[in-house]
Amino acid sequence: MDNLVAKYKKLFLIILSILAYIGLGYFVPRENFIYLASLYTITFLCFYYIYKYKMEYDDKILFRLGLLFRFLLLFCLPFWSQDFYRFIWDGRLILSEMSPYAFKPQDIIDSVAISQSKELFEGMGSLSAQHYSNYPPVNQILFVIAAILSSKSIFFSAFILKIIVLLSDVGIYYYGKKVLRILKINPKRIFLYFLNPLVIIELTGNLHFEGVMLLFFVMGLYFFFLEREIISAVLIGLSIATKLLPLLLLPFFFQKLKLKKSIVFYSIIIGLNVLLFLPFITKDLIANYSETIALWFVNFEFNASFYYLFREIGFYIKGYNTIGIIGKITPVVSILIILFYSLYKKNIDAKEMLTNSLIALSFYFFISTTIHPWYLINLMLLCIFTKFRFPIIWAFFVILSYFAYSQTPFKESYVLIFLEYLFVISFLIYESFPKIFKNNSVKMF
Repeated sequence: MDNLVAKYKKLFLIILSILAYIGLGYFVPRENFIYLASLYTITFLCFYYIYKYKMEYDDKILFRLGLLFRFLLLFCLPFWSQDFYRFIWDGRLILSEMSPYAFKPQDIIDSVAISQSKELFEGMGSLSAQHYSNYPPVNQILFVIAAILSSKSIFFSAFILKIIVLLSDVGIYYYGKKVLRILKINPKRIFLYFLNPLVIIELTGNLHFEGVMLLFFVMGLYFFFLEREIISAVLIGLSIATKLLPLLLLPFFFQKLKLKKSIVFYSIIIGLNVLLFLPFITKDLIANYSETIALWFVNFEFNASFYYLFREIGFYIKGYNTIGIIGKITPVVSILIILFYSLYKKNIDAKEMLTNSLIALSFYFFISTTIHPWYLINLMLLCIFTKFRFPIIWAFFVILSYFAYSQTPFKESYVLIFLEYLFVISFLIYESFPKIFKNNSVKMF
């Protein structure tokens, strides 16, 4: 009888997950916050119980479940993000022999000769249309592949890119398990990443390329821990050439490499990125790209934590939004935090290195002006190699940030953002001081 109950319990969780993913992908717009948050909560509760009873599942079954949930989202256009329109635009623009780093969409919309230009321009939104592309060369190569295979269909272009992202997640599963074995951690912990609803929805569903970046990065980690530094440097270089974020983690490799090997390691990474940018070289490339990157620090605001507190203090003192000032200070503070955790803290041991990387990157996010939900996927992967689980808590509560899209005009709820970070930071404190809270290990995950 108990076996029968257990069997149907597992089946119920799977069916409920399937229905929730289908609802999110095909029927619930991001503007409908109540339904969106409810279905996301269902996917997360199912994920929690499936992972909790993971030892009752064969690895192959859990892997196939992760594939199934991703497969369900392959055939819908991204539903929580419009970034994919810019991806397709950039790819088709390159095929027309124009650089996305040299032309803003708004400046060429009336003259550019690419298929569906009007639809792509309108779809990407005015914010993206008035800036140069911020996507590094490897991303652009993938956009071109989609443009070559589907030059006249937005749907099939998005589908091709989704396939690439899905396959990247499969690669993360494969190499993530390898890294876990090197660290002598139960390989089943990879399912904290592979079955996580935020990962599934924001990558395969909403088509963000953190998955491709993280595939190169986790492969780089694997070969780094095997002391094959040349291969590792190439892979981490490709990771940075997909998304710039791994730049922040480069100092964490220094202690183990020492000075001589570090020179070779970092030279390969820099050289590879310079080489990949060469096809796009113009006299204005550095200025245009730097301008676009700087916008994330001094122009954009979304789902921030400590930044909003600093901004209110700035309002009180200056009488206006001080993002221009704070945005210039926070990168300096971030660099100091990263250098402290990478050079002052011990990073010879692999587990120490990954733990310090996780904490430093988390602090960077805590003081950033903009935290989109898919950014947290970086923390999600790192945390499976450590004792910390606060990124999983964050992955659940970050859904509160989508409330802003339900408002006309777009408006964030600072009460909900406060609740989001209250739970996340409280859990981080709880995990950080086990002796005080008598917490030897987190039993939730």
